[in-house]
Amino acid sequence: MVESRPTLLLVDDDGVYRERLAKAMTARGYEVRTAADTEAAVALAEAESPELAVLDLRMPGESGLDLLRRLKAIDPTTKILMLTGYGSIATALEAVRLGAVHYLTKPVDVDEILAAFDREGAPAEPLDTETPSLARVEWEHIQRVLNDCEGNLSEAARRLGMHRRSLQRKADRKRPIK
Repeated sequence: MVESRPTLLLVDDDGVYRERLAKAMTARGYEVRTAADTEAAVALAEAESPELAVLDLRMPGESGLDLLRRLKAIDPTTKILMLTGYGSIATALEAVRLGAVHYLTKPVDVDEILAAFDREGAPAEPLDTETPSLARVEWEHIQRVLNDCEGNLSEAARRLGMHRRSLQRKADRKRPIK
């Protein structure tokens, strides 16, 4: 008798992270398919709907939230976990509202992902609804703009309307705690 392994779709535009995670999931007994963007992921899901999916929130083109909607339209029983490097209460709530079983902020390892799938159905951990400090919001916004500019400090400074050196000082600071 052939033993079937649980199927997992892994979608992340960061190739190195995606392949490392895929290798670790395969080692834990999952049949893993990977995609770098929404269209490739939809094609894989239409060919064979996965039991589980791990989606990056921010990708070029359509976002992970758009992909979440499309995967749920293909197969409402697929358990989907959202990952992001830019966690916010608003996107976490939206992901869960659209049907994600959990929402995790990167960096995250395979054991945390599997534990999140196992916690599905259990009472959710309370979200930190405390208002973040202005320093924290500013730091996160700067990091998003830098990411959108692929690390180009001059372009990010132009988009933010600030001096390049001022941006460099702010970007080099550690992430504020609250």
